[in-house]
Parts: sequence; structure tokens; C-alpha cells
Amino acid sequence: MRRSLAAGLLSAALLVGALPAPAAAVPADTGPALSVDKSKLIAALKCNGGEAGRTPVLLVPGTTLNPELNFDWNWTQAFLLEKRAFCSIELPEQAMADVQVAAEYVVFAIRTMRARTGGKISVIGHSQGGMIGRWALKFWPDTRRMVDDLIGLAPSNHGTQAANVLCNPDCAPAIWQQREGSEFNRVLDDGPETWSGISYTVLYTSTDGVIVPPENSRLTTGQGEIANVLLSDACPGHLSDHLAIGTYDAVSHALALDALDHPGPARVDRFDRAACTEPTQPGVNRQFMAVHYTRMVAAIAGTIAGTPHVSAEPELAPYAR
Repeated sequence: MRRSLAAGLLSAALLVGALPAPAAAVPADTGPALSVDKSKLIAALKCNGGEAGRTPVLLVPGTTLNPELNFDWNWTQAFLLEKRAFCSIELPEQAMADVQVAAEYVVFAIRTMRARTGGKISVIGHSQGGMIGRWALKFWPDTRRMVDDLIGLAPSNHGTQAANVLCNPDCAPAIWQQREGSEFNRVLDDGPETWSGISYTVLYTSTDGVIVPPENSRLTTGQGEIANVLLSDACPGHLSDHLAIGTYDAVSHALALDALDHPGPARVDRFDRAACTEPTQPGVNRQFMAVHYTRMVAAIAGTIAGTPHVSAEPELAPYAR
């Protein structure tokens, strides 16, 4: 959904350090105090300026990944080409730590981008990155008026049965929390899934081997505007997988842009169908794509092998009990 921003601010304000957050009275609906040291939150947020008049985007990576591996060779390049301002947030321990703590990084990023631009932002997240914004919006209510679109690329909105298998007998904290039926998911789904004034676009694929079943990505309740788009419904016969949908898939990119550049969520009857025949999204250097993809897959394997396992799901934070 497109929104106008404070005139002239965007191109300069989203540059790192260009505009400090203004001092202001703390609203009553800010939610719990952030427990993460502010210096860590600041260091995790990287921003690039763009043209004024376009809603800036926050990119949130998936489990086992960081922004460089997940986005630098695809979404980052696409946004640079179209001169759209954007930021990315690095979640702790390659997004393998407690999702409740990682959500504080997202809250900080949303608030900081809003303070710098004076207008709403949009969020695009892959896998856990597409789900974690819901936790932020649920427990830090002030962020709801700061977000225009929340776009999930194969998001783990309702967990995955694949995590149930991985956590037998133990696994990393974030994987525990993304099990289907976890306490984390029980709390996340208690009440409305969406909030008024925000457009929700969920892009998912029937051939997703990570979110099992793929329909667990879908959102259905609350007062937000919702579009759940199965990629093969947008482009009959289109095949994608969990990693492709968040990195190089042209159909996902086209549908996400449709949501960013129009009021409301993505619409299958409106998006650029030329994407149905494209092998990659804009910004991907096809000559080096195999190198980037192989590096990403190797990093995922290394993170899974190297992250310490725990024997139980992290306890719910006091504010979530």
C-alpha cells in the first residue's frame, strides 16, 4: 500500500546515522520495555536511502540466515535498481535464538525507520522473518500505526511439522518455537492474527518442504486486509520452494511489489504476469546466482550444525503469559 512520506526526508533520512530518532514522550501503548542493549539493536540495523514518495521497506531474514545471505544478492539489488529506500535487520545468532528476543530487534527497526522518515514503512520477511512481525505488532501496539504492509514469503505463521521432527529430542530455540503446536505459536495465535490499518500479503508454495503443511503460512482472522496467494494460482504450473520464494523467485517479487505499490495487499488479477516466465527476480545476477545460492545453502547447513541445541522450548516472556 503506497503512502506519502514527509516531503524531502526519505532520501537522506534513511542513510545510516543521517537523522537521529527525536526525543519524545513515550506513548502509553508502547508495550514492554526492550530488554536488548540498545547498542546491539543499533548495530543490527543497516539502511540505504532512496527516492522520496515511496514507502521504505524493512527486510527480515529467515531462520539460519542473516540479511547478507538472504537478501544482498536479490532483494537488496532490486531495491537499489528501483531506488527504493530500505533497511535490513540482523536477528541474533542467525535467527536461531529465542524469537521473543529477536522480535525486539524488529520493534526497534520499525520505530527507528518511522522516526527517521515520519511515515509508515512496510515489512518483507522470509520464513521466520515473515512471521516475527506478527509478534512485534501483537505485543508492542504502537508499531501497528507505523506499518503499511506486512509481506510474508513462505512465513512460519502457524509453525511447521518439520520442526516437530527436528526437535526430537532437542533443537535450537527458534526451531522449538516454530513447531506446529508450540507454546509460542499458541500465544501468537491467541486472538486476532491481523490488525486494522495493515495490509497482509502471504505468498506461499505447495512445494514448500520447510513449512509443512504449506497452508500453515496462511492468515485468516483479524481486521487487517489479507491476501493469501498460492504461487501456482497466480501463475499456473509455477514451481518454487522455501528458499527460492524468499530469494530469487520472480513471481514472489512481482506480487510483493504489487502490494507495496498499491492500496491493500497483493492482487492476483493486477500483478505483472510477465514474471510468470522469468527465471529470476530483478536484481539477481544470473551469472553468479549459483555461487550465491550455494554459499547460502552451505551457511544454512553450518548454522544448523553449529548452533547449540536446547532440550525444551524457551519459556514465555512475562508479558506473553
